[in-house]
Amino acid sequence: MKRPEPIARQADRRSKEAAEWLARRDRGLSAAEQDEFLLWLAADPRHGEWFALHRAVVADFTALAQWRPEHSDEPNPDLLAPQRHRARWLAPAGLVAAVLAIGFALWHGGSHSSGAPLARRLLEDGSSVELNRGAVVRDAFTAKERRVELVSGEAYFSVAKNPQRPFIVRAGGVDVRAVGTAFSVRLDPGKVEVLVTEGRVGVRYEKDHAPATLAADPATLVDAGQKATVSLTTIAPPQVIAATPAQISRHLAWQAQLLDFSSAPLAVAVAEFNRHNHIQFELADTEIAAMPIVASIRSDNVEGFAQFLAGAPGVQIERRGDDTIMVRRKR
Repeated sequence: MKRPEPIARQADRRSKEAAEWLARRDRGLSAAEQDEFLLWLAADPRHGEWFALHRAVVADFTALAQWRPEHSDEPNPDLLAPQRHRARWLAPAGLVAAVLAIGFALWHGGSHSSGAPLARRLLEDGSSVELNRGAVVRDAFTAKERRVELVSGEAYFSVAKNPQRPFIVRAGGVDVRAVGTAFSVRLDPGKVEVLVTEGRVGVRYEKDHAPATLAADPATLVDAGQKATVSLTTIAPPQVIAATPAQISRHLAWQAQLLDFSSAPLAVAVAEFNRHNHIQFELADTEIAAMPIVASIRSDNVEGFAQFLAGAPGVQIERRGDDTIMVRRKR
């Protein structure tokens, strides 16, 4: 891959920033860093070009590491052979430069109702909450505890560890208490479900709302890989069962993900988007299906993906009704 721009001080600065972002991303980005990374990409199309260049160099060195001197005096030339793409009508450089829209919703304080498939909220203590469609939460933090009320719907909490300030989610009169862990809470008309993916939580009726027979009961402990169900219509302790990885994955399938495509065929990207969304992309022919793309975008950002494709050289989109977007070559 060629250098994205001529040698200059600003070009060197962009190259250095891209290399630093690649190193940080490989070690794992926090939620705040992920947002900052996407904003950096969106600030200048050359940022995406430099990032793709550094990623390609790292990929070459990774491939070269597969060579073992005991097997041959020279490395296999195929290790560093460039990939061939069938879609010659579209210049890959134009795609490398493309950066998609950012789909994170961030806000501070108060309550929020998510009309989008997913919203992510960063709390003042470093914890985060992801809201499924229609979910509403309110937070009321004090010096002694971090309390959040799930008014409706389903939310996934990633709790920053602080033994001196327990994190408590209240849903339908049920308290879910944690220190540093990750879990989802779902409030239905007749029950509350708690799924723990990391650490341990304590589940019990909140004292002011619980039946008298349960108010003094100790919390039921729920470990990672377990799901607790609390009935809101009968007097019974939480029912705890084990949840397999497949069951956990299905339970949390509503969560958006950051999709990272590195010279992937458009057909692969479209299939991934269609798996996560009601609105479906359709490809007009096999040639456009083989078109390589380089992009990072949230799985729920359908509009951003559509705008990215519409802005790519030689591509046009056509909306068909409310749930189909056709992708074809410009006529």
